[in-house]
Amino acid sequence: MELKRFVVNPVQVNCYLIWDESKEALLIDCAACFIRERRSILEFITSNGLTIKHHLNTHLHFDHILGNAFIEETFGIKSEANDADWSWAEHVKERAARFGVKYEETIPALGRILNEGDEVTFGTHRIKVIAVPGHSPGSLVFYIPEENVLFSGDTIFHGSIGRTDFPDSDHYRFITEIRNKLLTLPEETIVYPGHDRETTIGFEKAYNMYLR
Repeated sequence: MELKRFVVNPVQVNCYLIWDESKEALLIDCAACFIRERRSILEFITSNGLTIKHHLNTHLHFDHILGNAFIEETFGIKSEANDADWSWAEHVKERAARFGVKYEETIPALGRILNEGDEVTFGTHRIKVIAVPGHSPGSLVFYIPEENVLFSGDTIFHGSIGRTDFPDSDHYRFITEIRNKLLTLPEETIVYPGHDRETTIGFEKAYNMYLR
């Protein structure tokens, strides 16, 4: 499996492009809102002969969905996520403005609604969907066991966790879900978060002060 990270929009979201030898690919949190970001992503996909099969959102906070309209218009596919966060998508312009981000597009309706235990396939790979509510009600992570990789969205970061001070957050549930569902994964699992640098499950078990 191959991976390319793009850091996009003013909130510095990690957009991940992954693919395998079949040239089938998917994007995770492609929240590009500037023309130059979108052009860079499209040029990389085109120059490598990739076919985008899916766009997955780890959750629907405004900074992670600013490219959903671009994805649908460019690749003809609908974004896939859990819909428990849909109010964030409905009010994306106001939410973005609170963080100083001007956004004029409308977020398209989701395609497939993803839930705990679902699988998403591309090429020869299967991605397991794991629900980790707390940062937001609909937060998901995407796990590929055979590659030992986890795309964690805003659940686990290097030495930290996602915010739980939003009105629909639940701190106690969040910590419980992370401990029960993520820290039980193999310690060598590489964690690719929604912001900042990657980490591992083993490192977070040993050193993440929020999860002790």
